[in-house]
Amino acid sequence: MTTTFDPIRYKSTTRAQWEDAAAAWDAWGPTLEDWLGPATSLMLDAAGVRAGSRVLDVAAGAGGQSLAAARRAGPTGGVLATDISPAILGYAAAAAARAGLDRVRTREVDGEELDVEAAEFDAAISRLGLIYFPDQTRALAGMYRALRPGGRVAAVVYSTPERNDFFAVPVSIIRRRAGLPAPAPGQPGPFSLGAPGAAEDLLRRAGFRDVGARAVPAPLRLPSAAECVRFERESFGALHQMLAGLAPAERDQTWAEIHRELARFEGPDGFVGPCELLVAWGSK
Repeated sequence: MTTTFDPIRYKSTTRAQWEDAAAAWDAWGPTLEDWLGPATSLMLDAAGVRAGSRVLDVAAGAGGQSLAAARRAGPTGGVLATDISPAILGYAAAAAARAGLDRVRTREVDGEELDVEAAEFDAAISRLGLIYFPDQTRALAGMYRALRPGGRVAAVVYSTPERNDFFAVPVSIIRRRAGLPAPAPGQPGPFSLGAPGAAEDLLRRAGFRDVGARAVPAPLRLPSAAECVRFERESFGALHQMLAGLAPAERDQTWAEIHRELARFEGPDGFVGPCELLVAWGSK
Protein backbone atom coordinates (compact mmCIF):
# COMPACT_ATOMS: atom_id res chain seq x y z
CA MET A 1 0.00 0.00 0.00
CA THR A 2 1.24 3.50 -0.82
CA THR A 3 -0.13 6.93 -0.01
CA THR A 4 0.06 10.39 -1.54
CA PHE A 5 2.93 12.41 -0.14
CA ASP A 6 2.08 15.96 0.95
CA PRO A 7 5.32 17.99 0.91
CA ILE A 8 3.77 21.08 2.51
CA ARG A 9 2.45 19.15 5.48
CA TYR A 10 5.71 17.21 5.71
CA LYS A 11 7.78 20.40 5.91
CA SER A 12 5.52 21.89 8.56
CA THR A 13 5.74 18.74 10.67
CA THR A 14 9.50 18.47 10.16
CA ARG A 15 10.03 22.06 11.28
CA ALA A 16 7.89 21.58 14.39
CA GLN A 17 9.61 18.37 15.39
CA TRP A 18 13.11 19.76 14.94
CA GLU A 19 12.04 22.72 17.03
CA ASP A 20 11.11 20.15 19.67
CA ALA A 21 14.28 18.04 19.29
CA ALA A 22 16.73 20.95 19.01
CA ALA A 23 17.88 20.96 22.64
CA ALA A 24 18.53 17.22 22.63
CA TRP A 25 20.38 17.31 19.29
CA ASP A 26 22.63 20.02 20.71
CA ALA A 27 23.15 18.14 23.98
CA TRP A 28 24.31 15.07 22.05
CA GLY A 29 26.84 17.20 20.14
CA PRO A 30 30.00 15.38 21.36
CA THR A 31 28.51 12.02 20.35
CA LEU A 32 27.53 13.42 16.96
CA GLU A 33 31.01 14.77 16.27
CA ASP A 34 32.73 11.53 17.34
CA TRP A 35 30.39 9.56 15.10
CA LEU A 36 30.26 11.90 12.10
CA GLY A 37 33.77 13.37 12.34
CA PRO A 38 35.53 11.35 9.60
CA ALA A 39 32.68 11.84 7.13
CA THR A 40 32.57 15.55 7.98
CA SER A 41 36.29 15.92 7.28
CA LEU A 42 35.89 14.20 3.92
CA MET A 43 32.90 16.42 3.12
CA LEU A 44 34.91 19.56 3.82
CA ASP A 45 37.82 18.23 1.75
CA ALA A 46 35.49 17.40 -1.13
CA ALA A 47 33.91 20.86 -0.96
CA GLY A 48 37.36 22.44 -1.10
CA VAL A 49 36.94 24.33 2.18
CA ARG A 50 40.20 26.09 3.02
CA ALA A 51 41.50 29.42 4.30
CA GLY A 52 39.36 32.24 2.98
CA SER A 53 36.45 30.04 1.82
CA ARG A 54 32.92 31.40 1.94
CA VAL A 55 30.78 28.41 2.92
CA LEU A 56 27.01 27.84 2.74
CA ASP A 57 25.76 25.14 5.13
CA VAL A 58 22.28 23.90 4.21
CA ALA A 59 20.20 22.18 6.92
CA ALA A 60 22.95 23.02 9.38
CA GLY A 61 21.18 21.83 12.52
CA ALA A 62 23.11 22.63 15.69
CA GLY A 63 26.12 23.52 13.57
CA GLY A 64 28.88 21.03 14.37
CA GLN A 65 30.00 20.94 10.75
CA SER A 66 29.49 24.71 10.44
CA LEU A 67 32.06 25.27 13.16
CA ALA A 68 34.45 22.78 11.55
CA ALA A 69 34.11 24.65 8.26
CA ALA A 70 34.69 28.01 9.97
CA ARG A 71 37.88 26.76 11.59
CA ARG A 72 39.18 25.74 8.18
CA ALA A 73 38.07 28.96 6.51
CA GLY A 74 39.86 31.04 9.14
CA PRO A 75 39.50 34.77 9.78
CA THR A 76 39.38 35.66 6.08
CA GLY A 77 36.51 33.23 5.34
CA GLY A 78 33.06 32.69 6.75
CA VAL A 79 30.09 30.35 7.07
CA LEU A 80 26.37 30.96 6.65
CA ALA A 81 24.53 28.21 8.55
CA THR A 82 20.92 27.82 7.39
CA ASP A 83 18.07 25.66 8.64
CA ILE A 84 14.29 25.49 8.63
CA SER A 85 14.24 25.42 12.46
CA PRO A 86 15.05 28.69 14.27
CA ALA A 87 15.40 26.87 17.58
CA ILE A 88 18.17 24.60 16.38
CA LEU A 89 19.92 27.55 14.72
CA GLY A 90 19.93 29.24 18.11
CA TYR A 91 22.09 26.40 19.40
CA ALA A 92 24.39 26.72 16.38
CA ALA A 93 24.82 30.44 17.04
CA ALA A 94 25.51 29.82 20.73
CA ALA A 95 28.10 27.15 19.91
CA ALA A 96 29.85 29.50 17.50
CA ALA A 97 29.90 32.25 20.13
CA ARG A 98 31.36 29.90 22.75
CA ALA A 99 34.06 28.88 20.28
CA GLY A 100 34.87 32.49 19.42
CA LEU A 101 33.89 31.94 15.77
CA ASP A 102 32.24 35.25 14.95
CA ARG A 103 32.53 34.45 11.24
CA VAL A 104 29.64 31.95 11.58
CA ARG A 105 26.29 33.56 10.74
CA THR A 106 22.90 31.86 11.00
CA ARG A 107 19.74 32.38 8.98
CA GLU A 108 16.36 30.64 9.03
CA VAL A 109 15.96 29.42 5.46
CA ASP A 110 14.04 26.63 3.74
CA GLY A 111 16.70 24.57 1.97
CA GLU A 112 14.54 24.43 -1.16
CA GLU A 113 14.15 28.23 -1.20
CA LEU A 114 17.70 29.44 -0.63
CA ASP A 115 17.44 33.20 -0.22
CA VAL A 116 21.09 34.03 -0.89
CA GLU A 117 22.93 35.97 -3.55
CA ALA A 118 23.93 34.17 -6.72
CA ALA A 119 27.61 33.19 -6.90
CA GLU A 120 28.13 34.30 -3.27
CA PHE A 121 29.89 31.16 -1.98
CA ASP A 122 32.96 29.06 -2.72
CA ALA A 123 31.54 25.91 -1.13
CA ALA A 124 28.15 24.47 -0.17
CA ILE A 125 27.76 21.62 2.32
CA SER A 126 24.94 19.59 3.85
CA ARG A 127 25.39 16.95 6.55
CA LEU A 128 22.48 14.50 6.85
CA GLY A 129 20.09 17.16 5.61
CA LEU A 130 19.61 16.71 1.87
CA ILE A 131 17.97 13.29 2.39
CA TYR A 132 15.02 14.93 4.15
CA PHE A 133 14.15 17.50 1.46
CA PRO A 134 10.95 16.77 -0.48
CA ASP A 135 12.50 18.22 -3.66
CA GLN A 136 16.18 17.32 -3.47
CA THR A 137 16.90 18.48 -7.03
CA ARG A 138 15.48 21.92 -6.22
CA ALA A 139 17.63 22.13 -3.09
CA LEU A 140 20.79 21.27 -5.02
CA ALA A 141 19.86 23.66 -7.82
CA GLY A 142 19.69 26.40 -5.19
CA MET A 143 23.15 25.47 -3.96
CA TYR A 144 24.39 25.49 -7.55
CA ARG A 145 23.06 29.01 -8.01
CA ALA A 146 24.68 30.14 -4.76
CA LEU A 147 28.14 28.95 -5.82
CA ARG A 148 30.64 30.94 -7.82
CA PRO A 149 31.90 29.31 -11.04
CA GLY A 150 34.29 26.56 -9.97
CA GLY A 151 32.70 26.33 -6.53
CA ARG A 152 32.08 22.92 -5.01
CA VAL A 153 29.25 21.13 -3.21
CA ALA A 154 29.51 18.14 -0.88
CA ALA A 155 26.92 16.30 1.19
CA VAL A 156 26.85 13.49 3.74
CA VAL A 157 23.98 11.00 3.40
CA TYR A 158 23.26 7.48 4.64
CA SER A 159 23.91 4.55 2.33
CA THR A 160 21.46 1.61 2.26
CA PRO A 161 19.30 0.27 5.12
CA GLU A 162 21.25 -3.00 5.07
CA ARG A 163 24.41 -1.13 6.08
CA ASN A 164 22.73 1.08 8.70
CA ASP A 165 21.06 -1.22 11.21
CA PHE A 166 21.42 1.31 14.02
CA PHE A 167 18.79 3.41 12.19
CA ALA A 168 17.09 0.91 9.88
CA VAL A 169 16.02 -1.34 12.78
CA PRO A 170 14.07 1.43 14.56
CA VAL A 171 12.58 2.63 11.26
CA SER A 172 11.36 -0.88 10.40
CA ILE A 173 9.88 -1.54 13.84
CA ILE A 174 8.16 1.84 14.04
CA ARG A 175 6.74 1.49 10.53
CA ARG A 176 5.24 -1.90 11.41
CA ARG A 177 3.87 -0.92 14.82
CA ALA A 178 2.46 2.38 13.61
CA GLY A 179 0.89 0.76 10.55
CA LEU A 180 2.67 3.18 8.26
CA PRO A 181 2.45 2.52 4.52
CA ALA A 182 5.44 2.04 2.30
CA PRO A 183 7.09 5.35 1.41
CA ALA A 184 5.37 7.12 -1.46
CA PRO A 185 7.39 7.55 -4.66
CA GLY A 186 9.81 10.43 -4.25
CA GLN A 187 9.24 10.66 -0.51
CA PRO A 188 12.28 11.90 1.45
CA GLY A 189 13.82 9.84 4.21
CA PRO A 190 17.09 8.64 5.71
CA PHE A 191 17.91 6.19 2.90
CA SER A 192 16.49 8.16 -0.02
CA LEU A 193 19.94 8.73 -1.57
CA GLY A 194 21.68 5.55 -0.46
CA ALA A 195 21.25 3.38 -3.55
CA PRO A 196 24.36 3.07 -5.73
CA GLY A 197 24.61 6.09 -8.01
CA ALA A 198 21.56 7.89 -6.60
CA ALA A 199 23.42 10.83 -5.06
CA GLU A 200 25.65 11.23 -8.10
CA ASP A 201 22.67 11.20 -10.47
CA LEU A 202 20.94 13.85 -8.37
CA LEU A 203 24.00 16.10 -8.49
CA ARG A 204 24.20 15.78 -12.26
CA ARG A 205 20.51 16.65 -12.65
CA ALA A 206 21.13 19.82 -10.65
CA GLY A 207 23.89 20.83 -13.09
CA PHE A 208 27.04 19.76 -11.27
CA ARG A 209 30.04 18.21 -13.03
CA ASP A 210 33.06 16.19 -11.84
CA VAL A 211 30.64 14.29 -9.64
CA GLY A 212 31.74 11.51 -7.29
CA ALA A 213 30.95 9.72 -4.05
CA ARG A 214 32.74 7.64 -1.44
CA ALA A 215 31.46 5.32 1.28
CA VAL A 216 32.64 6.03 4.83
CA PRO A 217 32.26 3.39 7.56
CA ALA A 218 30.80 5.22 10.56
CA PRO A 219 29.90 2.79 13.36
CA LEU A 220 27.94 4.45 16.14
CA ARG A 221 29.81 3.66 19.37
CA LEU A 222 28.01 4.09 22.69
CA PRO A 223 28.25 2.41 26.11
CA SER A 224 25.12 0.30 25.55
CA ALA A 225 22.09 -0.33 23.36
CA ALA A 226 20.04 1.49 25.98
CA GLU A 227 22.17 4.58 25.38
CA CYS A 228 21.58 4.29 21.63
CA VAL A 229 17.84 4.13 22.26
CA ARG A 230 18.09 7.22 24.46
CA PHE A 231 20.09 9.05 21.77
CA GLU A 232 17.55 8.24 19.06
CA ARG A 233 14.50 8.73 21.26
CA GLU A 234 15.61 12.16 22.40
CA SER A 235 17.05 13.64 19.24
CA PHE A 236 16.06 11.90 15.99
CA GLY A 237 13.35 14.09 14.49
CA ALA A 238 12.61 11.60 11.70
CA LEU A 239 11.67 8.93 14.24
CA HIS A 240 9.55 11.40 16.22
CA GLN A 241 7.60 12.08 13.04
CA MET A 242 6.95 8.38 12.41
CA LEU A 243 5.82 7.81 16.01
CA ALA A 244 3.42 10.75 16.12
CA GLY A 245 0.29 8.64 15.58
CA LEU A 246 0.93 6.25 18.47
CA ALA A 247 -0.35 6.67 22.02
CA PRO A 248 2.34 7.18 24.70
CA ALA A 249 2.07 3.59 25.96
CA GLU A 250 2.42 2.28 22.41
CA ARG A 251 5.49 4.43 21.89
CA ASP A 252 7.05 2.99 25.04
CA GLN A 253 6.35 -0.55 23.82
CA THR A 254 7.86 0.30 20.44
CA TRP A 255 11.05 1.62 22.02
CA ALA A 256 11.27 -1.47 24.21
CA GLU A 257 11.20 -3.66 21.09
CA ILE A 258 13.81 -1.46 19.43
CA HIS A 259 16.03 -1.88 22.48
CA ARG A 260 15.71 -5.66 22.35
CA GLU A 261 16.66 -5.72 18.67
CA LEU A 262 19.57 -3.30 19.02
CA ALA A 263 20.99 -5.25 21.96
CA ARG A 264 22.51 -7.74 19.51
CA PHE A 265 25.08 -5.08 18.65
CA GLU A 266 26.40 -4.96 22.21
CA GLY A 267 29.72 -6.59 23.00
CA PRO A 268 32.70 -6.34 25.34
CA ASP A 269 33.42 -2.83 24.06
CA GLY A 270 29.84 -1.63 24.42
CA PHE A 271 27.38 -0.87 21.65
CA VAL A 272 28.68 -0.68 18.08
CA GLY A 273 25.80 0.19 15.76
CA PRO A 274 26.38 -0.57 12.06
CA CYS A 275 26.40 2.61 10.00
CA GLU A 276 27.75 3.53 6.58
CA LEU A 277 27.67 7.06 5.24
CA LEU A 278 28.24 8.37 1.74
CA VAL A 279 29.98 11.62 0.91
CA ALA A 280 28.93 12.89 -2.51
CA TRP A 281 30.37 15.91 -4.30
CA GLY A 282 30.42 17.94 -7.49
CA SER A 283 31.66 21.19 -9.06
CA LYS A 284 29.89 24.11 -10.69
